[in-house]
Order: sequence, then C-alpha cells, then structure tokens
Amino acid sequence: MNINQFLKHVNDGLPIPKNSKTHEYMVKLSNEAMKITMKLNNSYNTPKEICKLFSELTGKDIDDSFGMFPPFYTDCGKNITIGKNVFINSGCCFQDQGGITIGDGAFIGHNVVIATLNHDFDPKERSTTHPSKVVIGKNVWIGANATVVPGVTIGDNSIIAAGAVVTKDVPPNVIAGGVPAKVIKSIDRK
Repeated sequence: MNINQFLKHVNDGLPIPKNSKTHEYMVKLSNEAMKITMKLNNSYNTPKEICKLFSELTGKDIDDSFGMFPPFYTDCGKNITIGKNVFINSGCCFQDQGGITIGDGAFIGHNVVIATLNHDFDPKERSTTHPSKVVIGKNVWIGANATVVPGVTIGDNSIIAAGAVVTKDVPPNVIAGGVPAKVIKSIDRK
C-alpha cells in the first residue's frame, strides 16, 4: 500500500479492519507522525520552522501565514488540509485518518480535539475503525477544550464555544455550544 491508496481508502469512508494492509499502513503513518511531532513539540522552532515541520507532517505545502503554538498531537498527519491564515493553539489533538480540512482564517483554541475515526459498535469487530471527514469552514473559531467528532461540518464564520462537543453539523454564521453542541444564536454580520 502507498499513501495515495491509503488516502483513497479512508476518504471513501471504507472500514479499516485490524490486521489489514490498510491498518498496517496506518500504523506506519502513525510512527512517522510521532517522529515529526516529537521534533515539533520538544524544542523551540521559529514560525518558519513550524510551517516546514507541519508541511512534512501533512505531506502538503503549508502557507507561511500558518501559525501554531506547540505542543500538537496527531496519529497520522497525512490527511490534514490547512488553509491560509489558520492558527492552532497549544495542546490540540487531531485524529485525522478520516480527513480534516480547515478553511482559511480559522482559529483553533487550546486543547481542541478533532476526531475522524469511530470504532465498530459490534464488540467482536471493535478493533475495526470507520473513518469520516471533519470540515471546518472559513473564519471558524473553535474555543478551548472543544471536541469535534467524526463526520461533522462547521459552516463558515461560526463560533464553537469553549468545552462544546460538536456531534452534528453546524450551519454558517452561528454560535454553537454545550454538550452536545446546539446553536445558541446567529452572528449578526454587518
């Protein structure tokens, strides 16, 4: 298996059974991500060096406008897509095998968790995982300690309150909060 085959598999939402070629490749990617995040998290890096390490982690060019305060954790890295002028604060955990897309101008607060895998509900198949993409729109602000679960889309300009657990799609131009997150109010755009 290669990276293109792996990404096609997970982006098509196909299950990843334990002991499969896809699972073996996923473990390989996890080990590569650990090496890169150790470099990112365990010494000082300039903003330019952070962009370079994040490009290495994702396998994609990251715009110079990207900003991040480490530490940052991921168990894959290769299925993250970052827009321009994105800022990720410290302590975030991305489980990106299913795909994470972050639009231009998004702010991700401290300790945000974005998950894209669910385990199978059948106890006999519990080690099988099911990928599902998370999409964060342009100019979204996700507050500290929020969790976004697999398959969620957050619309452009929306705000996710600190500590929220986002289990369903959030429309554009709203504030959502709570557990599970619900729309609290619309954002008046002038």
